[in-house]
Amino acid sequence: MPLKSQPIRARFRVGTKGGSIPYSGTRELDRPVQTPRRSRAADVAKRVFDLTLALVALPLLAPPMLLIALAVKLTSKGPVLYWSDRVGRNNKIFRMPKFRSMRTDAPEVATHLLSNSGSHINSIGSLLRKTSLDELPQIYSVFKGDLSVVGPRPALHNQNDLVALRTERGVHELTPGLTGWAQVNGRDDLPIPIKVEYDCEYLQKKTFFLDLKIVCLTLVTVIRGDGVVH
Repeated sequence: MPLKSQPIRARFRVGTKGGSIPYSGTRELDRPVQTPRRSRAADVAKRVFDLTLALVALPLLAPPMLLIALAVKLTSKGPVLYWSDRVGRNNKIFRMPKFRSMRTDAPEVATHLLSNSGSHINSIGSLLRKTSLDELPQIYSVFKGDLSVVGPRPALHNQNDLVALRTERGVHELTPGLTGWAQVNGRDDLPIPIKVEYDCEYLQKKTFFLDLKIVCLTLVTVIRGDGVVH
């Protein structure tokens, strides 16, 4: 029987290490929300894919990661890594590392919300962001299981609008990823509602071959430096 379109009012709580943060906003959706059933075998296969790809990539990534760590340390004050609270699967908060591309006094908000983001970037931060080299330490999160190779990019803990939309559409049930369908279709250029639409499309159509396609497209996108907002 087809689903009837009906308004849906969403209220939820975002998990944290010490409990949960209530989200007080509401939103009406005049569309059906249907989350595909997850197969245990599919989850295991995706986890094996993630670990295999991470293990293959680690020896290749280790030398440049050491060089980048040294460059960050020598060119700016502060720690080499920046750890941020991110929203993971089922809205649980986890800590995600990146090479620090911003000054230590930069506000903890999404880059596109900064009025003059360039003034907050350290001397090599622009290069790291344009090439996505700042995200290499996130391979740690893949090994830990907080991230998948492919999935929606994890929201910051204070991006309530993005988290709300994803929760309403069932996207929060996916493990976030190093890259995703939205990232290869516009990345930072996409407004949040369009980004969530791509996340939903991935949720509905996700397969092993789609993941492979996204990984390949990600390499092209990173090489070309498409969709990066500094």
